[in-house]
Amino acid sequence: MQYKIKEIREKKGISQSRLAELSGVSRATIIALENNEEHEAMVGTLKSLAEALGVPVSKLFA
Repeated sequence: MQYKIKEIREKKGISQSRLAELSGVSRATIIALENNEEHEAMVGTLKSLAEALGVPVSKLFA
């Protein structure tokens, strides 16, 4: 599974560290998801990231 987290985050001008603060998801997890090293994120993780980015969860998927 590929995610568009990095693309959305960069368009919004949010750093990985700030996204981690806003979402409560560790920066290590964000890095892994952005680099497609972690292929199956927990639903709660995706919901937290989507909420912090201000997008529906469906927008996180490539």
